[in-house]
Amino acid sequence: MRCSRWLLLLVVSAFIGGSAGCGTVAQGISPLPDRYPVGDGARAARLCHPVELPRELNKSTLADYRVEPGDGLLVLTSDLESKVRLPADQTVIADGTIDLGKYGTLHVAGRSIPEIELAVKAAVVKVEKDDPGFTDVRLVNRSSKVYYVLGEVTSPGKFPLAGNETVLDGIMAAGGMTDRSSWREVILVRPTNDGTGQVMKVNYGAIVRSGTAGTNYQLSPGDRIYVGSRNIIDLIFSFDRFE
Repeated sequence: MRCSRWLLLLVVSAFIGGSAGCGTVAQGISPLPDRYPVGDGARAARLCHPVELPRELNKSTLADYRVEPGDGLLVLTSDLESKVRLPADQTVIADGTIDLGKYGTLHVAGRSIPEIELAVKAAVVKVEKDDPGFTDVRLVNRSSKVYYVLGEVTSPGKFPLAGNETVLDGIMAAGGMTDRSSWREVILVRPTNDGTGQVMKVNYGAIVRSGTAGTNYQLSPGDRIYVGSRNIIDLIFSFDRFE
């Protein structure tokens, strides 16, 4: 009986040793294949120690908002008695333009709101030959800036980014963890123009149980939060929940 217990402990230790740790690239031993494996490439690329990036309790403002197709704009003139009449509600269409009626189409994709205000004014002056005064452009629908939560969460998907969300906010927006979610295998991936993006390990247990905010990073447009699956040993004994 005592030998059997020691044998069980050795087997469990082997499973935990194979699946845990940040320095190893191996997926670990698991008789139950992961539904959402993190993958050897992500394991090899991930940064295990907190990275000096904006995070909970130390957030920053994001870069200037650049309009993209799908965003909604409200275009107004400051003088309500002006003869200039602009179509107010504007959705940036797939080619990056808005329709200003008799003032023509205007390419706005990739521009900031102040830049669009100047461009609208220039389009009006070109037709009317008079200064229409201040032109007010407001961003009313920010659908182009999103982040993704994937893997072992309740409701994976694409979510709009307001600008102050953290990794924890993102996971909660996706319905939270499931019973199959591995607390060891949570990563934040920030894409780059070429090659592998910046892959950062997220210490989910420390974030939710001890308020350790070091890896509760502030999200940026295009970020991917990925939650891997638990192996069968963790499913049975919940070793990952005691770390």
